Amino acid sequence: MGITIAIDCMGGDHGPNVTVPAALDFLRRNADARVILVGLEEKLRAILPAPVPERVAIRHASEVVAMDEPPALALRNKKDSSMRVAINLVKEGEADACISAGNTGALMAISRFVLKMLPGIDRPAICAVLPTVKGHVHVLDMGANVDCSPEHLLQFGIMGAMLVAAVDHREQPTVGILNIGEEDIKGNEVVKQAAELLRNSGLNFIGNVEGDGVYKGEAEVVVCDGFVGNVALKTSEGLAQMLSTFLRQEFGRNLFTKLVALLALPVLKGFKRRVDHRRYNGASLLGLKGIVVKSHGSADAYGFRHAIERAAEEARGQVLSRIADQVARHVSSSSQAAAVAAQESA
Repeated sequence: MGITIAIDCMGGDHGPNVTVPAALDFLRRNADARVILVGLEEKLRAILPAPVPERVAIRHASEVVAMDEPPALALRNKKDSSMRVAINLVKEGEADACISAGNTGALMAISRFVLKMLPGIDRPAICAVLPTVKGHVHVLDMGANVDCSPEHLLQFGIMGAMLVAAVDHREQPTVGILNIGEEDIKGNEVVKQAAELLRNSGLNFIGNVEGDGVYKGEAEVVVCDGFVGNVALKTSEGLAQMLSTFLRQEFGRNLFTKLVALLALPVLKGFKRRVDHRRYNGASLLGLKGIVVKSHGSADAYGFRHAIERAAEEARGQVLSRIADQVARHVSSSSQAAAVAAQESA
């Protein structure tokens, strides 16, 4: 059975000049897929080949959410924005997933309002993929929730594990919680209580993971609150940019270093590919009754296509039903444990 992806073509720094070519590239690589391009129809047709490819549909939207627009205004005033129309397609069952490179706050607000939350999930979380020495790791939350309770972090762990099971086909992925030390006594009360909940959740919980352990690949899923996650993400991006700048400066220092750079070109290309952030583009908004993926606003066509691929893999892997089933099992087991405890105390 084929999948259909709704694409907010107007979002991001480059709009249709990136989103439309990326969608066409995605279709060339996925014979079972179709896309619904959402946006100003005239601008979309100006970029699309004529006639419009068979597996491409266009849905006109008369408004665009600006990258700096307050989320509340976008939610209240722009009901025919390309972002909202794309999300509505998921709600109405016309699309299996939605992707946008637009305003993150607006995307989160509109998605939560339109799609609502899965039963047993209190808050949506942003889950991003980062490279590690062993492959990659899914980290959540990356900025949607600044303050979290232990129960929220438990829910993030469940959602992250089910996402990895769906897209990486790992039925028991390892889950860790980001902390300032490996010992159980380390961390604030929220983190320690969350670790205890995760330990008793039935997930493959390995305990605390320090910051360096994220990139060592110590766990396939790392849980944290949005404040810590966003700081960690932005710090990592800044470090990567600094190292790239240092390498260019050193190799360009003189004629000899330029010659060395030429000799090292195959190694440098391999290194660049392994750490290329575009390959990991696409953050999942987990916990909603629908698949929504956020692309980086400055993504090029290569990066945006990878974000579309992520949305497609989540749809194929039935990530929503996996999360819902796992949460239901956890709620059931917690209720049974509470009932047993009540009987024993009586």
